[in-house]
Parts: sequence; C-alpha cells; structure tokens
Amino acid sequence: MRFNDRFLRACRGERTDRVPVWYMRQAGRYDPEYRKIKEKYSLLDICRNPELAAEVTMMPVRKLGVDAAILYSDIMNPVMSLGVQFDIVPNVGPVVDEPIRSRRDVERLRPIDVEGDLGHVLETIRILARELDVPLITFAGAPFTIASYLIEGRPSRRYLRTKALMYEDPGLWRELMDRLGDMVIAYARAQFAAGGRAFQLFDSWVGALSPRDFERYVLPAIRRIFDGLADLDMPKIYYPGVSSGELLPSLRGLKADVIGLDWRVTIREARRRLGGGYAVQGNLDPAVLTAPMAVIEEQAAEIIDQGIEEPGFVFNLGHGLFPEASLDKIAALTEFIHRYSERRLREFGPVPAAKEEKRA
Repeated sequence: MRFNDRFLRACRGERTDRVPVWYMRQAGRYDPEYRKIKEKYSLLDICRNPELAAEVTMMPVRKLGVDAAILYSDIMNPVMSLGVQFDIVPNVGPVVDEPIRSRRDVERLRPIDVEGDLGHVLETIRILARELDVPLITFAGAPFTIASYLIEGRPSRRYLRTKALMYEDPGLWRELMDRLGDMVIAYARAQFAAGGRAFQLFDSWVGALSPRDFERYVLPAIRRIFDGLADLDMPKIYYPGVSSGELLPSLRGLKADVIGLDWRVTIREARRRLGGGYAVQGNLDPAVLTAPMAVIEEQAAEIIDQGIEEPGFVFNLGHGLFPEASLDKIAALTEFIHRYSERRLREFGPVPAAKEEKRA
C-alpha cells in the first residue's frame, strides 16, 4: 500500500507538490450512505463499534479523495470515563445529566481510564492504521469547550453559567481546566500509541471569550496540553473555533505545529498575527458550499493563493461540513484544490516532488 504523506509534510512546514485537503466533519450527514447508517445506529452506537466506526471514517477518503482521514468520534466520548453521563440528542447536541455547578461536582470527576473505558476507540484507530493510505487525524475537545457543555448542560450561545463560574471562582475553574487537560493529554497519548498520525485539539467555542479572558483563564491549560504532548512525533493542530481571529496573537509560542483558522480572518492576516512559525489550516466558509461551483472555485482559489505564499498550508473549511452540503460539490472542490494548487505551485518555482512511502 502506498502512503500519501502530503498532509504530514505540509503540517511540518514543508513544500508539497500540491495543497493537501481534508474537511472537518467530513464523515457525516452530507453523505446519503452515512444517513442510512444513522437510521439504524446512533452516533454513540457507531463509536462503540470499531469496525463500523472505521468504515465511516474511511468513506470520505474513498469518495472525496482527501489527503487525511479524521477519526469518527465525538469530543464528548472521553468525558464518560470521568464519570459524566450524557447523551447526544438529535438536533440538540450533547446533553449532560448532572451539569457541573459546584466544587463537589468537580471533585467527583474521576481520572480518565482510556484502556478500560475507551478501548473501542483505540481499536478503531488500530484498524484504520492498518487500512488507510492517508494519515489518520485523531482528536479531543479542549478544556473550555468541554467545560461549556459540562457546566451549561447542553449547547449554549452565551455561555453565561460557564463564564460565571470562571469569574466567580477562578481557583475552582483552574482545577476543572487541569482535570480536563489531564484527560486530553492521556487520551491523545493513547490515540498516538494506537496508530494516530496527527492530533487536533478542537476548541470550537473559545472564540466566545475576549483575548484578555482567553489568556487569563484558558491559555494556560492549552499550553500545558501541548507541552505534555511535545515529545510525540506527530503534527499537533490547535483549532480555536469560530470567531477566534482576535485570539491568534495570544498563541505565539504555543508548542503546536498547525493553527486552524475560521473564515473571518484571511490566511495572510492570520500568519501576521501568529508571528510565523506555524503551518496554517483553513479556511473556506462552509456556507460557500451552497453557491454555484464557479463561486466555490473562485473563493477556494483566493485562499489557496494566500496559503501557498509560504510553506505549511492545509486546505480546510473554517468550521465543519453541514448536512445540506452536496457530496458531489465537495468531491469537485477537492479535485479543484488539487488541480489548481498543483498548477500554482509550479509557478512558484521548483518544489520537492511528492514523496510517497510504503506503509510499514
């Protein structure tokens, strides 16, 4: 089996012969075949079935031609090992049975037992490590984003309870951040040992914070996580979610390799705010996928043109695919990204030929 390593090389800041691409939520509801599977199985049912979870993970690789797979899972999965009961409610999201509201609630959280409670996830990764010819991205939810579900009890738009705890009891907040950070570090290390080739930390809702509050209440936990993973030989991606452009200057010095961007900041401006030293990933507005292909290609070309100004660029969306997206359009976009970027990169002068290695 020939292994396509373009995504890994781009994450390391190397030039590639074409821009690699993958999509957040690429294994999901836009695919009619996946919707048929969901008629029989819930999200959590699929996650608990390694063979089925592996198949769902591989479906977009075959259908779209993307350069990386992302594990079919949910950011809430490891939380169950802490003793938190929750369900993924259709059209709502994670709903927690007993939200965290006090010190007693924080203190009842157990240390994560990855092998004992999440062995099905690790087995899915092992299957994919054997079967895939592109890198597998594993992931976890970041402390603030997970805390927002645990405290609010369900998805929120204002995060009032979360911010209230953060402001009213900073000591308890730090303890919660540390416990969730420990969970992420243990989970990510186990995923790597099982065969993950890259890791993304999803902080989907941290853009709800001001830069001041992000630096004071959240960034220490993020730095601690990436410090705790620094010895692992794999690209590490931090995705600070939507509306996070103002947070980018705060990330300078973070021991990540790649920063994921939303569509509210250009690639060029994001690199300026980050101060260099990172590959970047993004950042097409998912809503653009509702437009005619000519419009999609025009906007994708603008992103690619800025992305290839420097080595280290991975094409993605600024947020995840949505159910109404067209499978045919996404496949056509993937083909366009490869074709257009290959031509444009030739115009930038010689670049290393695509190196493919045999899978061990």
